[in-house]
Amino acid sequence: MIAVIQRVSRANVKIDSKIHSEINEGLLVLLGITHDDTIEDVKWLNQKIVNLRIFNDENGVMNLSCLDVNGEVLIVSQFTLHAKTKKGNRPSYIEAAKHETAIPLYDEFIKNTEIELKKPVKSGVFGADMKIELVNDGPVTIIIDTKNK
Repeated sequence: MIAVIQRVSRANVKIDSKIHSEINEGLLVLLGITHDDTIEDVKWLNQKIVNLRIFNDENGVMNLSCLDVNGEVLIVSQFTLHAKTKKGNRPSYIEAAKHETAIPLYDEFIKNTEIELKKPVKSGVFGADMKIELVNDGPVTIIIDTKNK
């Protein structure tokens, strides 16, 4: 499982030119699921993300988590995070999980993030053509791969 985490002052997901989900200060999480990811990966990554200290404290030091600042979270599935580009110019997505594996893990990821965050999170729609708008605050962007724990 790969997550690209962006600290945002606002973000939204549009589907068919209409806002589906939006957040203010918090985290935009782009989530790529591969065929051998498990519920253990979900739980480990959930805890890592909500406790990641990437928000500024009163001294301007990144020392606070999303929990600490009562931030919001927007989770969007993105199979292209598992693109292989070693050969040729057309990426291969063979490592991305098929729907029957990815959808239950994506749903579980959302549910577990809500448990860790202690409030509802927003999300995109798995498999939909989505447009993402965001204001990356910092900019701060962190990539976490559960295969590199």
